[in-house]
Amino acid sequence: MTTSTTEVAAQDTREPSHSLSAGGRFTLLAIACLTIMVGTVVAPGLLSIASAQQVESHASWLITLPSLGAVLFAPIAGRMIDRIGAYPSLVGGLLLYGLLGAGGALLEGAVVVFADRILLGGVTAVVMAGGTTLISEWYHGHARLAMIAQQGMSIELGGVIFLFVSGVLAGIAWQLPFLLYLLSWGLLAMLWLMVPRQSPPAPDGEPGQSKGAALASSLNSIYLAAAISLTLFFTAIVMLPMRLNLLGLNEAATGIFLAAISLVAVVAAMLMPKVSRALGEMPTLVLAFLLYAASLFIFQQAGSMPLMSVGAVLSGMGFGFSIPLLNHMTVERSHSSVRGRNLSYLTMAIFLGQFLTSFLEFLPGDGSNVFAAAAVLGLIFAVLYLGAYLLKRDSRGA
Repeated sequence: MTTSTTEVAAQDTREPSHSLSAGGRFTLLAIACLTIMVGTVVAPGLLSIASAQQVESHASWLITLPSLGAVLFAPIAGRMIDRIGAYPSLVGGLLLYGLLGAGGALLEGAVVVFADRILLGGVTAVVMAGGTTLISEWYHGHARLAMIAQQGMSIELGGVIFLFVSGVLAGIAWQLPFLLYLLSWGLLAMLWLMVPRQSPPAPDGEPGQSKGAALASSLNSIYLAAAISLTLFFTAIVMLPMRLNLLGLNEAATGIFLAAISLVAVVAAMLMPKVSRALGEMPTLVLAFLLYAASLFIFQQAGSMPLMSVGAVLSGMGFGFSIPLLNHMTVERSHSSVRGRNLSYLTMAIFLGQFLTSFLEFLPGDGSNVFAAAAVLGLIFAVLYLGAYLLKRDSRGA
């Protein structure tokens, strides 16, 4: 019994025989920031950018259409990653990301501008799935879980940084925020220099290496959880400005409040590996949905900023306990031969959840009704996943 426990512990803490350098580690984490940057770059200067590009009547589409592009192109991205490899796919993705992103500043008119945003979203799917696949190739066991948690932290922290920097640049000239997309070319150079093209072989006995895992496609519950998680999170992000305005906050204060949610998500993602080891993966996911539901209920009911701040903390914790965990669960349950494809489907689910919030403005009633409906949705999925977990546990114990 002691030997078995020791072997399991050794498997959980194993590292590749050739570990990635600190520079390579930083590069993969920085690349993750590009996924949230695709929309946040234009957010602070949205009205002036939309006016200059002659798409004023559909300004919000500049933010949401990349999500649609990621949904449409993610399956193609996944197959490409599995066929030619994560490294060359990521190289091409980073190159096109800078070209399509920065080149958007030169475009005018709805057709070409929106086509560019959709294609940029498709390239973002390649970058997101390719980067996570590389992480899965270089890290294993608890080290992989910790790295993917840090990836989630990087994404949220990047959102805070890019919102601030883009706001400053947009105040100077509407074209300047588009230059931030060229960061991908700098990261491409860092990838070439700091991340070897050949990743180490996976250790024997790693989860997801058996042929049975290659044939298993029971990841639909993970994809669904990712889509619902992002829907709940972005419901708050989309609806809060209106709610905060009623409480007397101006645009600057609202931006700080939203940034605070992202900062909480960074801290929660850092704590997620410990919470997951203590509670288990599925209970942690159930907890995330309960946190989302509680935050949305508070946003609906609160009439003061102290209570709204409690909701912000709970919302950020919901994100930090869910998305990095779902990333890890997808990797652990995927055979290496289809890992890129499965991660691209997860990317599609994540961006689908984000894109669905584009239609919140068309729902009847005021924002209070939207918060209430989203809170109920969070509770429903908490109950569903808790029930599935308990049924599976009981069946194993029988």
